[in-house]
Amino acid sequence: MFLKRSDVLSKAEQKILLKLARKSIAAKFSGRELPKFKSPFHRLEETRGVFVTLKKENKLRGCIGFVMGVKPLYQTVQEVAAASAFQDPRFSPLKEDELEDTVIEISVMTALRKISSIKMIKVKRDGLLVKRGDSQGLLLPQVARKNNWKRQTFLEHVCLKAGLDKDDWKNPDTEIMTFSAQIFEEPPQR
Repeated sequence: MFLKRSDVLSKAEQKILLKLARKSIAAKFSGRELPKFKSPFHRLEETRGVFVTLKKENKLRGCIGFVMGVKPLYQTVQEVAAASAFQDPRFSPLKEDELEDTVIEISVMTALRKISSIKMIKVKRDGLLVKRGDSQGLLLPQVARKNNWKRQTFLEHVCLKAGLDKDDWKNPDTEIMTFSAQIFEEPPQR
């Protein structure tokens, strides 16, 4: 699944979302509400799935998001940026002095698409979501790219993230879905 031209955010829209994510995290440090925002772009009002990933020294420091859009994109970015900094259970909350050295990456997602064959997965372009019963796991496209994984390794890792056995992607009761994402990031503020 490729990003359609209508799904691609402009550089100006990307810049606004990155600044908004950083300001949202900073506001939480000072106990303020998330910043008020009036979007100059209609596309930032769309409901889309989005993940905000925080990286420090090129290592994951937090990542939270929504697979599907439930609120306007700008508002979701605000909320998941703050959640990535303070609520990712894999990490201690971000400290204020870390923010300056933290790179913010945003992944704006396309809709999920259930696949009928793993041959439909284009590793490094697609993200994966696997689901069986109450268990589900998701890995963004850049995870496979960064680790130089092949299709089977990607499937195994997303199953493990879901709390399933690594080969459960072969189980006919396991749903496999793909999505694409527009991924953009900012440099550290220093």
